[in-house]
Amino acid sequence: MTGVPASAAGGSGAKPVRGGKLGTAAVNQASLWNIANILTMVRLLLVPGFVLLLFHNGGYDPAWRSFAWAAFAIAMITDLFDGHLARTYNLVTDFGKIADPIADKAIMGAALVSLSVLGDLPWWITGVIIARELGITLMRFWVIRHAVIPASRGGKLKTLAQGTAVGMYVLALTGPLATLRFWMMMVAVVLTVVTGLDYVRQAVVLRRKGLAAERAAAAERAAEATEEALQAAAGTRLGGTVEGTVGAGSTAGAVAGATDVRGGTTDVRGGVTDVRGTAEARDAAEAER
Repeated sequence: MTGVPASAAGGSGAKPVRGGKLGTAAVNQASLWNIANILTMVRLLLVPGFVLLLFHNGGYDPAWRSFAWAAFAIAMITDLFDGHLARTYNLVTDFGKIADPIADKAIMGAALVSLSVLGDLPWWITGVIIARELGITLMRFWVIRHAVIPASRGGKLKTLAQGTAVGMYVLALTGPLATLRFWMMMVAVVLTVVTGLDYVRQAVVLRRKGLAAERAAAAERAAEATEEALQAAAGTRLGGTVEGTVGAGSTAGAVAGATDVRGGTTDVRGGVTDVRGTAEARDAAEAER
């Protein structure tokens, strides 16, 4: 129950890179049937097997409880191994992302509830641990749009303490070992509460940062849109002014051209009149002779 889905998928054929980050190609090429996913499925199958072994023969048979402890221990170990394989070989599937946290919480929840039903573990402890695990899971979905809450060292220590304490309660211990398991469970409960509060703090901070980043991005987009609109409006006004200037120049040229034409026509008419006057004067002179 590390809080980070870690189940892996296999088979891209590429050489694994230790500690590398996942790429889109690796996710797309991941195969469902790989050792990490198989370990996750084994852990899921161990849940009903663990419950049957624990309640066999009335639930208080030391031998059967030892078998139940073995099933619980295998489930907890496979949780460590499939997460290690996933992080080491960078092979992830959607099935692993969903099944891994479900398997973690299923085996722990089944153990806590079963022990409370048998009267070995107070119900308030079961309620605190289960409520914390479900609450943190829901909170991760609440902030997943902004960021992913990473698993902290405290969370890993909490998981170890819970697994150890629950495993000791599954065994039929008496005497000093029974006292020791009680105090181990108290440590697990304290770590459960403290790490839960820390996760709440991280979730609130991440959500605030995410919302602030979204608002800043929205304001930047609005400013860019406003600037583009102003540039477009300025370009429209400039184009209208140029067209008006060109239009005015064309009109003035047309008027001047028309005036020149009229002037030329007048000059031609004047020339024709002068020619006629000269011809009439010559005819009058010849008549006097």
